[in-house]
Amino acid sequence: MFTGLSAFPLSPLGSDGIDEPAFIRLMARLVSAEVDSICALGSTGNYAYLHADQRARITRLAVEHAHNIPVIIGVGALTTDEVLFYVEDAQNAGAEGLLLPPMSYQPLQDAEVFTLYETVAHATDIPLCVYDNPTTTRFEFSDTLHAEIARLPHIGSIKIPGVPDDPAESVARVKRLKARIPNHVTVGVSGDAFAARGLNAGCDAWYSVIGGLFPEPSLAITRAAQAGEVDKAAQLCNALTPLWTLYKQHGGSLRVIASAAEQLGLVGSACLPRPLQALDDAERRALGDVLDALNLS
Repeated sequence: MFTGLSAFPLSPLGSDGIDEPAFIRLMARLVSAEVDSICALGSTGNYAYLHADQRARITRLAVEHAHNIPVIIGVGALTTDEVLFYVEDAQNAGAEGLLLPPMSYQPLQDAEVFTLYETVAHATDIPLCVYDNPTTTRFEFSDTLHAEIARLPHIGSIKIPGVPDDPAESVARVKRLKARIPNHVTVGVSGDAFAARGLNAGCDAWYSVIGGLFPEPSLAITRAAQAGEVDKAAQLCNALTPLWTLYKQHGGSLRVIASAAEQLGLVGSACLPRPLQALDDAERRALGDVLDALNLS
């Protein structure tokens, strides 16, 4: 399950809470494209902004509409007790995997993060992906901590935040981490611009924001890398550089992807939880130009 393309869809909001028809439309695109897994309630799914009942509803919609595609559910929360609540809910709903970030307000220490994963690992029967993304969590994992966590039961994958620009350094980075963790634990790259670089360097999965909206080009990159077509994967990923540039301009991928989904009519306007805002009119025109140039629809 923690291999190939894992697509992270939005959790679109409407005036009355979760926009269920819009979420179902996003799920249908992923099912039709036959992505390798679907991760609901990741960062793109705005888990940190949703009420418990909204998270529960997204969880059940994801499982219900995924057909035969494995569903991973994000279970991050500020307290361990809350995390355990979401773990139980995801298991009861039929999720096949969990994604856990070390979410915090007070900065966490290594021992606290290890204890979080230890507690959850012993409370679940389904595999768990360790979410390593210091941009959103403000916590930086060391390889030593990754190795300690990876030896816990039910740990299935580590989601790393990217790889170095130099291909040789990327390979070395992935090899260094894999040498310290059990063979059954996969390593997945996140950060869409790093996709081909990470997959070509030996990552087993791509945890993908763009894959949650545009699965076909994302699958093309993934399949090329899986086939050993290093240059093709890199070319396909580099062709999307105008989109990666927009990510940088707008503080990450979320606002861009949400605005793209709105422009394509897949979700309603103002689909993000306040105070988050999608792009303004001028920025949307620039995004539209990029989508047209890249033939993304």
